Amino acid sequence: MTSTTRKSSSNQPKSPGRPPTKDMVWIPSGSFQMGSDHHYPEEAPAHRVTVDGFWMDKYTVTNEQFQKFVKATNYVTFAEKAPKAEDYPGADPAMLMPSSIVFQKPLHPVDMQNICNWWQYVAGANWRHPEGPGSSIKGREKHPVVHVAYEDVEAYAKWIGKEIPTEAEWEFAARGGLDGAEYVWGNEFASNGKMMANTWQGEFPVQNLLTDGYERTAPVGSFPPNGYGLYEMAGNVWEWTADWYGDRHLPEACCGSVNPKGGAMEQSYDPNLIEIRIPRKVLKGGSYLCAPNYCLRYRPAARIAQPIDTSTGHVGFRLLVRR
Repeated sequence: MTSTTRKSSSNQPKSPGRPPTKDMVWIPSGSFQMGSDHHYPEEAPAHRVTVDGFWMDKYTVTNEQFQKFVKATNYVTFAEKAPKAEDYPGADPAMLMPSSIVFQKPLHPVDMQNICNWWQYVAGANWRHPEGPGSSIKGREKHPVVHVAYEDVEAYAKWIGKEIPTEAEWEFAARGGLDGAEYVWGNEFASNGKMMANTWQGEFPVQNLLTDGYERTAPVGSFPPNGYGLYEMAGNVWEWTADWYGDRHLPEACCGSVNPKGGAMEQSYDPNLIEIRIPRKVLKGGSYLCAPNYCLRYRPAARIAQPIDTSTGHVGFRLLVRR
């Protein structure tokens, strides 16, 4: 049964001991309704799933945390390296340079069918320079790190001794005990006018009313936690999961409905890109660019595909530790 009552701190799930690292909370094992039959087709079919308990980061990984990793390992992210021409046959040579995808707000209404009207490859854009050369993370140390491709997330996870959540684990944790609720906080988007997440208010992509107070990313912990004590499980930045993307849920795939791990890599390729076959992972949670008129995806059931070689200014991650 759908609930709209947030769990109080006294009802937080009892942990099996001390957290593995600071700022992790225990997510108890349980069953829930995964997906939705009432929104976008890739969210269907809704189905029952059971997951084992695990520890999860309260917050998405921040610029400050990622910087410590880079300093300790001299790691270079995917966006900071020039793509190899042989990996991208037919690509414009001008695009084969260190770059990443940055949102640029149009000055007037545009064709909503063409995402190039607001997404641009920007040379020199990366986690250190979120909007490109001339921008920096100074003053944004507590903001989620962005412009991280999947291999960057894997490298950080290995270094810190954690793992990337499956889609089922992520969605179960995001719901915070509110099985079947529309949002991570209940069924009403803004109860009494209170903004519960960093999303886009207004007519995307040209009008942002900034009702939530943020043009781009917000510092982690800026909005109320869900019932499990997790922050920004909706909006702010999309989050990588370990699952290969499929255009429908596969309730009976792999391990069935207990700790499912999604489909196969071979099924994740974009059918519209025949010459360049890049596998895709599932992103969850929505971002500061999600708006009702274009991308109503700041809901736990929502999901989109992201090529593993692609980084953008609205995708980050958080990790977990399984018992």
